[in-house]
Amino acid sequence: MLITVSRSGGFTGVDKMRKIDTSVRRDAAEWEGLARRAVRPVADAFHYRITIDGQAVDLDEAGLTDDQRELIRAVLGEGA
Repeated sequence: MLITVSRSGGFTGVDKMRKIDTSVRRDAAEWEGLARRAVRPVADAFHYRITIDGQAVDLDEAGLTDDQRELIRAVLGEGA
């Protein structure tokens, strides 16, 4: 299994990306189990895509900031 995690944004704007190839690891089963659990969708949770002038961001309900919640409420006219 090839696992890739990337990070972008933040105050300094420093991007970071790393790949882990579990086929060459002794602890492959632990890595693969963690990866499967990490990408499993949360049951009964909302997911949002906010697009502003063509730039999109995908968000999960659990990780919304206060500003994101406020924008979602204002645009959709309902709770977030």
